[in-house]
Amino acid sequence: MTSASELRSGKTHRDENFPVASWIIHPRHRAVILAFYNFVRTADDIADHATLDANVKLAHLDLLEAELLGNGDSQPEAVNLRRALAERSMPPRHALDLLTAFKMDVSKLRYANWDELIHYCRYSAMPVGRFILDVHGESTSTWAASDALCAALQINNHLQDCGKDYKNLNRVYLPLDALEAAGAAVEALALDKAPASLLQCLHALAARTQTLLGEGKPLSSEVRDFRLGLEVAVIQAFAEKIVRLLKIRDPLSERVHLNPVELLAYSVGGAASETLRRASGRRPLSKPAAGA
Repeated sequence: MTSASELRSGKTHRDENFPVASWIIHPRHRAVILAFYNFVRTADDIADHATLDANVKLAHLDLLEAELLGNGDSQPEAVNLRRALAERSMPPRHALDLLTAFKMDVSKLRYANWDELIHYCRYSAMPVGRFILDVHGESTSTWAASDALCAALQINNHLQDCGKDYKNLNRVYLPLDALEAAGAAVEALALDKAPASLLQCLHALAARTQTLLGEGKPLSSEVRDFRLGLEVAVIQAFAEKIVRLLKIRDPLSERVHLNPVELLAYSVGGAASETLRRASGRRPLSKPAAGA
């Protein structure tokens, strides 16, 4: 069997919509976070591979899971994460949850409604935030806000890439009932420009995602670790800007990603805002994460 590493897309942590183990995070945490990221990126690239047969994808994902659990040493990403977790006496639960999502990606191409999409986010996005919080020794009481933020980040990504996901993988994360309510057809995702009905659906989903971001906003103040609080604030700032773009633009024909200058500006702004907030002692109250 081809090794999982050979199936990587070439995308790295520097290509994501949000910082991964950036300079803000304390150096003692970066190695385990990058090991986690490389494992997850590899599994994600397998699930999203444009030409691999579904059964082959599942076989690769099963092999990664087996080696993460200690059954073999042929897949570097699984072995490296297994060792990094063992050094901290951390279980692999969050990585296993993500593998559940990637296996769903192989077999599930449509989502009936928002609840189904949030259920998918429970495995595809929420474990990432929970893992980072566990690495920093944070309380599980922070999970509700983290779950909301991570789900919002995931859905932002779905909206940004809705055309590419449909054309390359025949995968549609937009809830079918939302498309139907707007009078939009799935096939419109293959167009170079969204018709009015599809645009209405996309903007409505972006507005709903913005509500999720509001539920996640208290997270930066709930974590005790100062550096992590800054990182969360930066991620929140990125996500809020992206969702504002998604509420007014057409992701099939217009840019809905941040350029390097915007990334720098929102990084500085988010970090500065959180630093001032902590200095003033303000602590906003958390809200429950929808569907978590």
